[in-house]
Amino acid sequence: MRQGKRARLEKKGILILRKDDEKREIEFELDYLTSLSLQDRFDLMLNKSRELRINLEKNGYRTAPAIIKRK
Repeated sequence: MRQGKRARLEKKGILILRKDDEKREIEFELDYLTSLSLQDRFDLMLNKSRELRINLEKNGYRTAPAIIKRK
């Protein structure tokens, strides 16, 4: 992959590695999160929470439990 394209992807928050490198992944993640403002972090957190809620609703995990009357 070209250096220019790699730099653009890294600027967007996407890391591209040829081999697994956990240390570099953690450093990248910390650098990315520290580059965000407080409002950006809250927006990211709220968007992910909304995304999780939608996925749970799609799969039927957020429905209210039904009341079953026993005889």
